[in-house]
Amino acid sequence: MPLIPYSLARPFLFGLDPEAAHDLTLQMLARGQGTPLQCGWSSTPVHDPLRLAGLEFPNRVGLAAGLDKNARCIDALAAMGFGFIEVGTVTPKPQPGNPKPRMFRLPKAQALINRLGFNNDGLDAFVGNVQRARCRQPGQRSAVLLGLNIGKNASTPIENATADYLLGLEGVYPHADYVAVNISSPNTQNLRALQSDAALDGLLEALAERRERLAAQAGARRVPLFVKIAPDLDETQVRLIAAALKNHGMDGVIATNTTIARDKVQGLPHAQETGGLSGAPVREASNRVVGLLRAELGKGFPIIGVGGILSAEHAVEKIRAGADVVQIYTGLIYQGPALVNQAARAIQATRA
Repeated sequence: MPLIPYSLARPFLFGLDPEAAHDLTLQMLARGQGTPLQCGWSSTPVHDPLRLAGLEFPNRVGLAAGLDKNARCIDALAAMGFGFIEVGTVTPKPQPGNPKPRMFRLPKAQALINRLGFNNDGLDAFVGNVQRARCRQPGQRSAVLLGLNIGKNASTPIENATADYLLGLEGVYPHADYVAVNISSPNTQNLRALQSDAALDGLLEALAERRERLAAQAGARRVPLFVKIAPDLDETQVRLIAAALKNHGMDGVIATNTTIARDKVQGLPHAQETGGLSGAPVREASNRVVGLLRAELGKGFPIIGVGGILSAEHAVEKIRAGADVVQIYTGLIYQGPALVNQAARAIQATRA
């Protein structure tokens, strides 16, 4: 268990502006990783291995993308007991994201709204940080799997989005255990249009072809590709996406990103802020999409379930909805690192 109870740190962090608290936390993790300070948040990971998409997951609880956009804290996050960590979203070129303020807490709903807009230092800096992570060094590789999440620059017209994703894929491919393709953030203009039938087919076809070319190079691995989709999809849209995933040889799907719906938070402060809503209010929508995907994709197709996990019971609920493994982010903000092992142990108990 972590040496520092999160209950002591949370009041201080929640007294700060949400983005300031986020930045301060990442600075602390980056400076403390690999030092005795890391004992403050470290936990022995739950051993509950699962073979999925050709990868060996040490346990079934991962970190969702968005917390560590620049891959600065991989070692620190790995120490929390996660079975897998996803960092990014990274874009080919650095970009500042949307104007501040752009993060908002909704404590009564155990939720966050963000409109960060893929703020990151760009692909070159991102890959450099991944390469410097101690757990990724030769002979020191941790059992923790690493997913690298790619997106498009805000300045890139949507009709040219595929070029950005191909640049991202080529850049992260040698360093990833899997690559996540983010086409569902509500904070980059028109990005969700890539989930439509024709646009999705074109993007996935190009990614599949480039992946095969990369895998054919001397000594290259065939790195799994996962596609991250939105919770705000109807049954027909989910069915079309499921078909496209199978038709283009994708290895898995991440369901889901944040929601643009506000029905669960009506009347709360900040509820009408533009951006993606995460946390407890997205749980039911995420579970619905996970269930629809499982019905369409069948038993063997990998699904990473994410959205609204704020307790061990919620993690089990996501597995029962049809996910193979789960990810948390907002739950980590509200509950702290102890949630990682609590969720992993609860999932493990369902397999006993």
